[in-house]
Amino acid sequence: MHEAAPVDPTIAFAYLVAGVLFILALRGLSSPETSRQGNRFGMIGMAIAVVTTLVTHSVASLPEILGAIAVGAAIGLFTARRIAMTDMPQLVAGFHSLVGLAAVLVACAAFLNPVAFGIADMVIPMIGEPFAAISPVSRVEMGLGVAIGAITFSGSIIAFLKLNGNMGGKPILLPGRHVLNLAVLAGIVGLIALFTVDQSPWIFWTITILAFAIGFLLIIPIGGADMPVVVSMLNSYSGWAAAAMGFTLGNTAMIITGALVGSSGAILSYIMCKAMNRSFISVIAGGFGATESSAGGGGATDRPWKRGSAEDAAFLMKQAEQVIIVPGYGMAVAQAQHALREMGDKLKHEGVRVKYAIHPVAGRMPGHMNVLLAEANVPYDDVFELEDINGEFAQTDIAFVIGANDVTNPAAKTDKTSPIYGMPILDVEKAKTVLFIKRSMGGVGYAGVDNDVFYRDNTMMLLADAKKMVEDIVKALD
Repeated sequence: MHEAAPVDPTIAFAYLVAGVLFILALRGLSSPETSRQGNRFGMIGMAIAVVTTLVTHSVASLPEILGAIAVGAAIGLFTARRIAMTDMPQLVAGFHSLVGLAAVLVACAAFLNPVAFGIADMVIPMIGEPFAAISPVSRVEMGLGVAIGAITFSGSIIAFLKLNGNMGGKPILLPGRHVLNLAVLAGIVGLIALFTVDQSPWIFWTITILAFAIGFLLIIPIGGADMPVVVSMLNSYSGWAAAAMGFTLGNTAMIITGALVGSSGAILSYIMCKAMNRSFISVIAGGFGATESSAGGGGATDRPWKRGSAEDAAFLMKQAEQVIIVPGYGMAVAQAQHALREMGDKLKHEGVRVKYAIHPVAGRMPGHMNVLLAEANVPYDDVFELEDINGEFAQTDIAFVIGANDVTNPAAKTDKTSPIYGMPILDVEKAKTVLFIKRSMGGVGYAGVDNDVFYRDNTMMLLADAKKMVEDIVKALD
């Protein structure tokens, strides 16, 4: 029978230190002010965990492993320096897919060579290759690891394609999808249970194939409006996959790290669902709340609207007592955050109170707008979340909306057929004047829904590239 080797206290202490640093990293990442320190804690903790594992475990070829680490580090450094902030959500989805694939590959390697991983209960001599019986507990860990990892991989690939524009943002609703999803999930659970008593290869590989399929089936029915929840949900999945494989490998650091990522991602997903008035179960179950009508969306309509210029906007904002700026994905695409901060500084110089209103799901991932504003050195004290600032719009002179559509759309409160119905929005329409920057009147938001705010009497549309328009406003303020 296989018995677990005693854990070296030095190794346990090193992994404990790494775990504490990971917790401090998560704590630091909860605020833009401490995010850099949180990243440092995370990097130090990961360095300790990796070095401890390499030093204390026998490896087949240390030079090969170090070479692989060097190649991965070079790719990561190159990607981090070259990637645009607008592409960060799909980059995150891509990284999640790699974590899921890594879990699948580790599970496959452990299944094919359990002796090398120390999970064999006994080795039975046979003609040809000896048969290694995997311990039942390890089979459970392996089955969960490969299933969650495969779901994370294929689901993240679909999320990447949607975020990158290779697939449309509208839900893709397959006929009988609920029954199909439940049947596949039940099949995976049943096969994992069978795998604990029967080590047949066909069971393991069937679990793997079905998990790849369900990852695809769960994500394609989810529309663009729910993508921030999907990103945080896949983050959670990747953590649980890593934790499951940590048990298989007997690696405490992987268990701690995976559990932290999995639990924090699940909490974030719940917070995002609450912010969007979505059912947490409906989103993780693959768009249970989506309907045929919501999948269709609604295009722009031919209604009267008012157009303004940069000079008009500058004049109005100079006369204002308070301006609330609402950034959205359009700001990210145009990379207008630095010009926007310059505009805010000039308005403050004119004696105008300037605040920034952030919707929890603005952009393509949680905190997308916060990151962009922090990059432009916008003071943290000027940035407010939806629940803290929504009541001020009625007493605000100017709501300056730059590339934010779905999160300001009143259809979320009035149209029950809308795919964003029930989502709390920023009440920009209550301001005395709404200045709305948009590239053209022909397009709609990511959810595919026209915005009634465009056509209201108190709205002035500023049609142009967001960065160019803000730069022109800055010149007009001078």
